[in-house]
Amino acid sequence: MSFKVTFIGAGSIGFTRGLLRDLLTVPEFRDIEVSFLDINSHNLQMVTELCQRDIRENEMSIQIKPTTDRREALKDAKYVFCTIRMGGLEAFATDVDIPLKYGVDQCVGDTLCAGGIMYGQRGIAEMLEICRDIREVALPDVLLLNYSNPMAMLTWACNKYGGVRTIGLCHGVQHGHQQIAEVYGLKKSEVDIVCAGINHQTWYISAKHQGKDLTAGLLAAFEQHPEFSRTEKVRIDMLRRFGYYSTESNGHLSEYVPWYRKRSAEIMDWIDLGSWINGETGGYLRVCTEGRNWFETDFPNWMKEPALEYTAGNRGEEHGSYIIEGLETGRIYRGHFNVVNHGVISNLPEDAVIEAPGYVDHNGISMPLVGELPLGPAAVCNVSISVQRLAVEAAVHGDDLLLRQAFMMDPLVGAVCSPPEIWQMVDEMLVAGEPWLPQYTAAIAEAKQRLASGNLIPTRTDNEGAARLKVKSVEEMQLDREAANKNAGESDKGKDREKVH
Repeated sequence: MSFKVTFIGAGSIGFTRGLLRDLLTVPEFRDIEVSFLDINSHNLQMVTELCQRDIRENEMSIQIKPTTDRREALKDAKYVFCTIRMGGLEAFATDVDIPLKYGVDQCVGDTLCAGGIMYGQRGIAEMLEICRDIREVALPDVLLLNYSNPMAMLTWACNKYGGVRTIGLCHGVQHGHQQIAEVYGLKKSEVDIVCAGINHQTWYISAKHQGKDLTAGLLAAFEQHPEFSRTEKVRIDMLRRFGYYSTESNGHLSEYVPWYRKRSAEIMDWIDLGSWINGETGGYLRVCTEGRNWFETDFPNWMKEPALEYTAGNRGEEHGSYIIEGLETGRIYRGHFNVVNHGVISNLPEDAVIEAPGYVDHNGISMPLVGELPLGPAAVCNVSISVQRLAVEAAVHGDDLLLRQAFMMDPLVGAVCSPPEIWQMVDEMLVAGEPWLPQYTAAIAEAKQRLASGNLIPTRTDNEGAARLKVKSVEEMQLDREAANKNAGESDKGKDREKVH
């Protein structure tokens, strides 16, 4: 088989190298065409060299075609992987630091809450440009496989306004599945699950072992687990009060709802600092910064280490390669995908991007009907969907009033901030994001005038957050090279969270 696969944001070493390995593990894909695109030519060169070395040592003849020209990369592509972070870590830092001045303490800030909303404004503007080029130069039946956050917002915008068939992919469901199996002393393969909701707020509405229901005993099983009882306090509390376990990590989930991070003095009651993903303030920003600094400094050593082996046993759990394999070979694959609802979950809005079980084969991607979510989980999802819809429309139309309304409706922002504080915070975040927000030119000019007026609400400029840790230096990371390499090289930087003490 021969077809073209393009990686947009290929300088993201964690995603690119692993996804390429997964793809080239498929025997029929030994002759595909691969194109890497990134705006950072230095990162692009390093990742290309590393991946090309992997290909060579796996005795394949594929030649990666790296480029900084998007249309060249997308020309005749049949599949496009997107792993961009618009604005990079520079913009990401403002997503975390500015809200902290107003008391909004985030662990991640890339899906919902103040950081996720602004990340979406940057990402949607760029994704629509990417979609335009895909429509014009890629193959007519092209499929966009989006790994970029905020997953639901970007996938929503691409499908509604981008004119490109887009599916969003995430690894959150797999982790909770593993945890459910572990608390019962079972293997993951022995537990069958149905998980449905929206990305990062998906609920295990069914979990069975040999036909026996496991959901009824989950609360007791998690409360008694020696590790999860300490590291997953928010998830366990949500399970206690809503009846179902949620996919996303303790830190992620804590910032999507209004109850666990609204008073700084109480945040430590709900989180654990053994691993960033359990709730550390700005934790994902820290590990991403460390990973970038480590890879850029240590890259020559990466080239001396053994290549990735393209074997079935080393294939990862990311859905992307399995979807392409299913479409091209007809082998059936079952996963959980982010798609426009269209009635799959009957008590969530039709236009929302939901995450639910799906099947892939020669016939395409099929989404069975889930029916109704339990009322409590559906209510949690519907609040977030309202924020997402406002944020998508704001980004597409450059409407800063809708943007401010998205902030107002966000559960954690609304729990912490007054309306005047929200208005001022949005002004600050718009101005900070000016290089990446072309749709807000007029609104940014007005925001600058208001911020320069001097009549501002006082903020806590010294607020470091309830649980902020220092970014490790390269020298400190050298003390544990294995951990540093893993952090830099993994797409899922919270993969081993339950094993970290």
